[in-house]
Amino acid sequence: MTGTGRGRRKPSARSDDSMLSELYTAIARARAVEDALAIYIRDHGFAGFWHPGKGQEAAAVGACAALRRDDYLFYQGRGVNWPLAKGMGLVPILGDLLGKTNGSTGGKGAGVPHWADPALGIMGEGATLGSVYHIAAGAALSAQMRGTDQVALADFGDGTAARGTFHETLLQAAVWRLPLIYFCENNGISVTTGFDEVSPTKSIAERAGAYGIPGEVVDGHDALAVHEAVAKAVSRARAGEGPSLIEAKVTRVGGHWEGDAQQYRSADYLADYRDPVEVMADRIDRALADRILADARDEVAAALDEVEAAPYPDPSLILKDVFA
Repeated sequence: MTGTGRGRRKPSARSDDSMLSELYTAIARARAVEDALAIYIRDHGFAGFWHPGKGQEAAAVGACAALRRDDYLFYQGRGVNWPLAKGMGLVPILGDLLGKTNGSTGGKGAGVPHWADPALGIMGEGATLGSVYHIAAGAALSAQMRGTDQVALADFGDGTAARGTFHETLLQAAVWRLPLIYFCENNGISVTTGFDEVSPTKSIAERAGAYGIPGEVVDGHDALAVHEAVAKAVSRARAGEGPSLIEAKVTRVGGHWEGDAQQYRSADYLADYRDPVEVMADRIDRALADRILADARDEVAAALDEVEAAPYPDPSLILKDVFA
């Protein structure tokens, strides 16, 4: 890990010890899952198609810390960061990854999972990249029509911002002042293509000006910085002031998928990497940080054992929850 001490922020009045520990704990648990899955895939093989989220944990953790339980989350991010940060347990997360009956979808979500738990506001993924925008906008419109102060957050990557659905939905959301937060995790590379090779703008956030809404770039390695940015956007949305666009600059530590040889990357691509685990550990007691990370690894190991012992679903599951 390099450069973890650069750019340290002074905690704000809201960043008390309890909050910092909660942010670090969520990041530590996400990292523990990433590390455990890397070993599991290496040792046991893996029937699914896994997109690692290592290095991007702070973006999801910081964002979800600014949301309420009943706020809507539509994720298309990497790893387990989003469902874990929104409150889903380790067993249903890992159960979906391994296609077991104790997964959140009962066994339908193996490989690239579609974690879902409406009670937590986790509404699952769309079938294609780019579908997150209009589904999240629909949820935001629902909240507006029902007169609640719920907000919807649409998570997406920099590559997906090239889809027409990005612009179409943002235009309408801005006109209708929907309580919608566009949250981009920009890791600078769309599968194998660099962001600067395909974008006419230096950032995603600057595109917000075309729609008359706020756009902000934030350090996605710093969960506290992300929390502060999303909290402002949430406040605007709840007050009826419409959508916001937040771009978290993050680092995709691994390949696009587990096993990606990454021949398109230079050898020094991690030279300026700031590990989200270390960034947040610097803000709390180091002994406490070490203990939290060790506990997280134990939690994940126990959950993985429980999931491995669970049965696979009966094929008839494919027809369950399809018809109303």
